Amino acid sequence: MKLNLPNIITLSRIPLMFVIVWLMFCNWRGAATAAFALFVIAAIGDWLDGYLARRQNLVTNFGKFMDALTDKILVIGTMVALVAYFGIKQGGNRTALVIFFLVLVLLTLCREFLVSGMRMVAASKGVVVAAERSGKIKTIVQLVAVSFILLEPALENDWAGTLPVHISAYSDIMNLIGLALFVVATALTVSSGANYMLKYRRVFEEGALKG
Repeated sequence: MKLNLPNIITLSRIPLMFVIVWLMFCNWRGAATAAFALFVIAAIGDWLDGYLARRQNLVTNFGKFMDALTDKILVIGTMVALVAYFGIKQGGNRTALVIFFLVLVLLTLCREFLVSGMRMVAASKGVVVAAERSGKIKTIVQLVAVSFILLEPALENDWAGTLPVHISAYSDIMNLIGLALFVVATALTVSSGANYMLKYRRVFEEGALKG
């Protein structure tokens, strides 16, 4: 299989996730800002690869599959790293926040495993489980939420003291917005997962029809 530009952009999200996580735990100035910037670039790439594939008539089954998979790797990988980040670097006073965030991440993980497992069972019976609008919306909200959460350490660690305004208040606001959006994203994640399971529950029945 020959890789095209949209597929290369799609696959780039996997190594980008590892770089972002590494930067999150670096202590040098600018690391947090770089992590935020790379995540935003990866999120834009989620739109760009699909746009280029459609524009250049390069839509393939591999591209569709990897686009959905790399989205999950980017978002869930960064979410897990954020739990570790808050736990290690901002624990103590934020223990309750860490536990709350962990619960949201675990709910997201459970949904993704359930839907992915259902897709595998459906595929074995010849049933195609197409991506739905609710799933795409939850991915967008997840990307925006994580972007806001990553912006807080960027402001605190890299920009506090260098700008003529007191930036701590703004960084706290960014964090609150990110957490609020993450709650919304988790609700959308659970809701869309439940819709998938209800809509395609017949694939779990013995003798379910193909197609």
